Amino acid sequence: MNGAINQLVLSVLARSPQWVKQEMLSPDPIVRARAEETLAAMISSALDESQTAETDSRAA
Repeated sequence: MNGAINQLVLSVLARSPQWVKQEMLSPDPIVRARAEETLAAMISSALDESQTAETDSRAA
């Protein structure tokens, strides 16, 4: 499962918007925090979708 989670996170990072990537480098802690929160939400959503799909495939 660790490999699958790593692939999922890498996929989210690869498709994250350019503004998130730029703001992660910001020296401003508020701007950086906003980008971190956005990225965390994207990862959380992808994990949730992955678990839902896995549960649905087991039920079928």
